[in-house]
Amino acid sequence: MLKDALPEIVTAQVPGPKASDVIARRADVVPSAIKCAYPVVIERGEGAMVEDVDGNRYIDWIGGVGVLNIGYSHPEVVEVVKAQADKYFHGMFNIVTHEGYVALAEQLCACVPVTGAKKKAFFANSGAEADENAVKLAKAYTKRPNIIVFSGAFHGRTLLTMTMTSKKAYAVGMGPFPDGVYRAEFPYLYRKPAGMPEEDAIAYYISKLEQVFEQSSPAEYVAAIVVEPLQGEGGFIPAPIEWIKAVRSICDRHGILLIADEVQTGFCRTGRLFASEYWNENGVMPDILATAKSIAAGIPLSAIIAREEIMESVPGGTIGGTYCGNPLACAAGLKVLEIMQRDHLADRALAIGKTVTERYRAWADKYDVIGDIRGLGAMIGLEFVTDRTTKKPYPELVSRLVAETAKHGLLIESAGIYSNVIRFLAPLVITDAQLEAGLDIFEAAIADCL
Repeated sequence: MLKDALPEIVTAQVPGPKASDVIARRADVVPSAIKCAYPVVIERGEGAMVEDVDGNRYIDWIGGVGVLNIGYSHPEVVEVVKAQADKYFHGMFNIVTHEGYVALAEQLCACVPVTGAKKKAFFANSGAEADENAVKLAKAYTKRPNIIVFSGAFHGRTLLTMTMTSKKAYAVGMGPFPDGVYRAEFPYLYRKPAGMPEEDAIAYYISKLEQVFEQSSPAEYVAAIVVEPLQGEGGFIPAPIEWIKAVRSICDRHGILLIADEVQTGFCRTGRLFASEYWNENGVMPDILATAKSIAAGIPLSAIIAREEIMESVPGGTIGGTYCGNPLACAAGLKVLEIMQRDHLADRALAIGKTVTERYRAWADKYDVIGDIRGLGAMIGLEFVTDRTTKKPYPELVSRLVAETAKHGLLIESAGIYSNVIRFLAPLVITDAQLEAGLDIFEAAIADCL
């Protein structure tokens, strides 16, 4: 079966002839702004494996950019989606109630770590929509106009979330942007000021946050601070727990809501069902949590969860939408939660992360282009630099690595504000043999590309 297979390239080069034809057709009718640097035209996918139209087989370490934590085409999810499709595809939740929406909301409210005893949830279609709706909740509840986001953040491609996103390559020519979005410096500890002891870095980055109140928006006008527990596009940078605790204290002191953007970190990726569980284990929680990606195994769905008093502050008509909480997606979401809990995928993420991190550390002893290894669970970043002393980013090497590994049956993706990080996002159902094969291909590529 494909889900148990190992990578194999059967064509003389990639892309093969059939894939080349489809890629050429793509270029003819699809905007080039929707970029793709990979030579793959998928025919089918199972587990952590992709087979293309020419019969080449690839290990996928990207997983739809974090969407496929339970893998491609999980048979149990396929079964429940087919069963739901036999009943009905759609029923707008403003018009008819369907039980799948209610049941999935119940389950999320029972397990998501947000403040308050009684919680409520509602659904949207994408991560950007979840983040935008989380901001709506915060503004409705606090009656304040502004939010604070961070350097390195990625929140989406709607007009508001492009504004919230730090890297403006995602927003070229799209202004003017909404007012009321202010930015503080994220604690990127690998790139903290030269010579600064790590024990001083948390206070330094907190001071950068507090400067926003002085220089951009008084605290009494800030509705929310929006944080990724582990920055995704920013370079797989975990938010230090001590920093999170300090941010929570600032929020409490000023009546600001703390929003956790768990679009990419949710659903067992970090070794917990939600990365905010690490916060909870240290005595703090967000007020609102936004999540998406792996929630429904690839069917568009996202969720926003908060305590009842926040949810009930929103004026009627300002949240919801035609496809939000689609019955097919909710059926998939319920099965995803069941599979993740039953099959202990959070524990599997920790085991995968241990294997990958140990291998990466061994490479760091051999290749001085490896600057930093970081992450949580099976969400791991490997940062490449030209020199470990100067920490000069090495995006050229990362580009070569992405191309070289694909030639040998491994799909990897870059990240980071300098595009010099390789992110590990393989499906959590990857086999040990596939994991080792991928690591072998990756290491060989590093040696070949230097």
